Amino acid sequence: MLLGDTAAVEQFVVRGIDHDSRRIAGGALFACVRGVHADGHDHAAEAVARGAAALLVERDVDLGVPQVRVRNVRAALGAAAACCWGRPSDHLDVVGVTGTNGKTTVTALVASILRADGRPTSTLGTLSGVRTTPEAPELQRHLAGRVAAGDRAVAMEVSSHALPLGRVNGTRFSAAAFTNLSRDHLDFHGTMEAYFTAKASLFDPSRTPVAVVDVDGPYGARLAEVAEQRGLTVRRVRRTDAEVVSMTPSLTTFRWQARTVRLPLAGAHNVANAIVAAATAEALGVDTETIAAGLSAAVTPPGRFEPVDVGQSFGVVVDYAHTPDALDSVLGAARELVGPANRVIVVFGCGGDRDPGKRAPMGEVASRRADVVIITSDNPRGESPATIAGQVRSGAVVGSPPVVELDRRRAIAAAVRIAESGDVVVIAGKGHETT
Repeated sequence: MLLGDTAAVEQFVVRGIDHDSRRIAGGALFACVRGVHADGHDHAAEAVARGAAALLVERDVDLGVPQVRVRNVRAALGAAAACCWGRPSDHLDVVGVTGTNGKTTVTALVASILRADGRPTSTLGTLSGVRTTPEAPELQRHLAGRVAAGDRAVAMEVSSHALPLGRVNGTRFSAAAFTNLSRDHLDFHGTMEAYFTAKASLFDPSRTPVAVVDVDGPYGARLAEVAEQRGLTVRRVRRTDAEVVSMTPSLTTFRWQARTVRLPLAGAHNVANAIVAAATAEALGVDTETIAAGLSAAVTPPGRFEPVDVGQSFGVVVDYAHTPDALDSVLGAARELVGPANRVIVVFGCGGDRDPGKRAPMGEVASRRADVVIITSDNPRGESPATIAGQVRSGAVVGSPPVVELDRRRAIAAAVRIAESGDVVVIAGKGHETT
């Protein structure tokens, strides 16, 4: 038996690693992770029967295979997986993007810039799979695959769940970027302070030397100070770094560092995302001309203020906005696209089995920012869609009473039916999701 910390894990050679006993292959290391509902130690025998050559444990298991004992298997899993896959982040410029809103867009824009600089780059995040940030074994396997494919960089989203759960342990980031912080995931973190602490843990010298921080919000300003105190090189970003020239539903033209950028996204919030991406690319040595070209060549990420045009006389955009702050930004962007006599119509809902405290605030934002509000169902999970809609409606105290239509297809059809020439319909909440 080997005893000790994660250093002991790194000396152990295996042919694979996983924390799910059902996926274990011959010669692999099985990590006995203790979760909320299950303890991996209870599945160690199954893993050995499937061919596990060794176990990563917190307590002794009476099985005839080598065991590496550590204080916290989940914390050690990332380092073990990185070692197993040849420390792939040592061979890539890995950019980590965190924040409540904007992660998907910023990662896409960073990737577009790095490709314009001649660096093969892939992205990893919400659009890639079930989790925004994969569990450590999947992440390290993915990064190793990108190295093998010839990539030089990976721009990835880092969720607030991933950090305390150790999913990015063992990953070295060339730079880390912060977009913003507003209410979300309090069902997991409990408080905004704990939520901030989770995000801030990415900005540590053990993970990255560079922090790119949007400091327009109070949490960003605070994070920049924390990162500097920890010894990181900090690049502060503000919306005033760019000047918007014009905006259409599918294109925003702005000036940045004496360059003209034609960003294929609408909204002031996406200009903020763009300059975070630009500052991140600068930190990786990309020149301003290439950055401007990379932003202009970007492709709109699915479901991120994505315009839908089938020849109708009014605008339709689909967006992933599912927090009060994100909905406020998206509806503000829609308002910029309509004339004084036209309307913003929004269709949205709130997910079930998630932070219920944001439902009434989202109703308030919708009623204040939109002219017509249609509340519908959005991933209710184990909750009653009618109960969720009622909680959202309780906050919609501005303007005309909202319409509640729990059938999402019918809700969207109703919005399209009442839209007139020059109006903008915003379908929010699910973004790229189709089910």
